[in-house]
Amino acid sequence: MEEEKKSTTCLAENPVRKAMDVGGKMEMDVDGESYPRCLSSYIDEGSIESHRYYLSRRTVLEMLRDRGFLVPNSEIGLSLQDFRNNYGQQPDIDRLRISALHKDDPSNKILVLFCGPNVVKVNVIRAIANQIMNKDTLSRLILIVQNHMTSQAMKAVDLLPFKVEIFQITDLLVNVTKHVLKPKHQLLTEEEKQRLLEKYNIEEKQLPRMLQKDAIARYYGLEKGQVLKVTYNNEITETHVTYRCVW
Repeated sequence: MEEEKKSTTCLAENPVRKAMDVGGKMEMDVDGESYPRCLSSYIDEGSIESHRYYLSRRTVLEMLRDRGFLVPNSEIGLSLQDFRNNYGQQPDIDRLRISALHKDDPSNKILVLFCGPNVVKVNVIRAIANQIMNKDTLSRLILIVQNHMTSQAMKAVDLLPFKVEIFQITDLLVNVTKHVLKPKHQLLTEEEKQRLLEKYNIEEKQLPRMLQKDAIARYYGLEKGQVLKVTYNNEITETHVTYRCVW
């Protein structure tokens, strides 16, 4: 009982022990025994707003990289503290914008904009459209919102001459593809898709379906008719491969 109490005592309560940080995993006390870090060391004293922007922006950067866009690893690997040093505790959403080119097609340009906590009205979409039309030639625009969009704003989005994706910031706080229960997804090229259909002598409509609004389909920005190779790998089913067509 005394040994159990000793292993869970917070460092702040025991001045004899000195912390030795080893990557946030385990630490050693003066007796050479290992014990988990004190929970108080994980307290985040910064603003919730900056933390949400940090997490969502990191997920977006990972999403763009997985779609084949050129994204610096230094941006993805930016720490929360460095993010706050660069953007502050109350980040200016204009500074959070992301622009990237596709590695295989430099003419394929994507822009990511954060819309802030207010309701997104039609005047916001018009302002974005005017700004983009004057400066950028885009293939796709991603809007990250924290509130709802009015019906007029949605109609204005539909009139834009490029593809627009809309994400709630809460959907981006965690990268869905990194979940331990999610299988590996690999997008097939058009040639690979045709070989698959010929191999099994089937039509596209006979493949298992994935809705375009599925979280994985949205993450990769998939269009209808594209096919994913889905690989399951665990101790129970071992390796199992299936294919899903986006609808």
